[in-house]
Amino acid sequence: MSSTRTLAVASKPDGDVAALMSDMGTQAREAAARIARADSAAKNRALRSAAGALRAATGTILEANALDIAAMQAGGATAAVIDRGTLSPERIEAIAAGLEAIAALPDPVGQVMSEWDRPNGLSIRRVRTPIGVVGVIFESRPNVTADAGALCLKSGNAVILRGGSDTHRSSAAIHACLVAGLEEAGLPAAAIQLVPTRDRAAVGEMLKGAGGAIDLIVPRGGKSLVQRVQDEARVPVFAHLEGVCHVFIHAAADADMATAIVVNAKMRRTGICGAAETVLIDRAGADRHLGPIVAALIEAGCEVRGDPDVRAADERTLAAGEDDWGTEYLDAIIAMRLVDGLDDAMAHIARYGSQHTDAIVTEDLAAAERFLAEVDSAIVLHNASTQFADGGEFGFGAEIGIATGKLHARGPVGLEQLTTFKYQVRGRGQIRP
Repeated sequence: MSSTRTLAVASKPDGDVAALMSDMGTQAREAAARIARADSAAKNRALRSAAGALRAATGTILEANALDIAAMQAGGATAAVIDRGTLSPERIEAIAAGLEAIAALPDPVGQVMSEWDRPNGLSIRRVRTPIGVVGVIFESRPNVTADAGALCLKSGNAVILRGGSDTHRSSAAIHACLVAGLEEAGLPAAAIQLVPTRDRAAVGEMLKGAGGAIDLIVPRGGKSLVQRVQDEARVPVFAHLEGVCHVFIHAAADADMATAIVVNAKMRRTGICGAAETVLIDRAGADRHLGPIVAALIEAGCEVRGDPDVRAADERTLAAGEDDWGTEYLDAIIAMRLVDGLDDAMAHIARYGSQHTDAIVTEDLAAAERFLAEVDSAIVLHNASTQFADGGEFGFGAEIGIATGKLHARGPVGLEQLTTFKYQVRGRGQIRP
């Protein structure tokens, strides 16, 4: 299948969205059959070629991104949203390096997950296989175009990408590099497709399965997008609704470490789903931890909303309301309260958290192990920033998103999570009595 047919699809008028998406679905299904059989060398060649194309097209991509950012600013987008959508030479290089990192990872397709022999002589293997066609719906972040496209390709899937309207020019420029990599490797261009229309009806068609072609939907964006996907999707979904992430400072925490982790967890990048939104401080250690942490956050430019104990510690803090404990700010704002030890902290997380990412800072290993075992979140950390909630940091090369459900995939969704499996049963003429 050539890119000519893909370009023909892209030329359809926006008003014919259902036909557009059905045609893209048909192409994706055909491409998925070929990608599932593609060898690792071809997929890796496509990824490395795409990385080279990205570097060569840096100027073009930045020009497209400048237009997107100007439109976002004119439309009153928040600083956090603009940061998520902004590209730079360094970020483009990081995207290209990410493609090469995925190429260097082991190919999951065909991996034997387990094998055993039965008393009747049957030999059984559970083997990783591609899911098929993945639909990815995302907002703001143009890098997701490359991350999702690369992960789906390496895991043997075709993908239909529907990027955010606010960064559609940037996503299109990046997508062109991915297509160039596919074509250079002799793989079908339709293996990675970008929805060419900004019509929101395209999202609805994807949620219906694009004519039965889409096997899985992965939303990556704000609460309203994810909620819509979860409410309307007729195909399975990998998603998290929001990232209400906590850092609990235990009484036995090292003071300098606690302050450094909290500031990083909140302020390194405030607009990512792994950014800390609430700090819980053990009342038994408040005399050592509360003042320095509040001061460090405020000095870093963060607004602190606290309970009466936090407010009493620093007059620069604001009063926290009930809604603050369950809010994903995605901005330089954090909620803070004192809790009565580990059990109280875990109870707070269970009530207000989103089962995304939560951390404990302590030198008490028994307390840490209880936290890691009992907090029911996709990612739990001991003495580390919540900003490590990222597929690249987990060694996955990149991620297509963070899943907080409990079926099939949980946490960063990388190559293995984008596969399913089949059982291969080998016999020597056995029949069942």
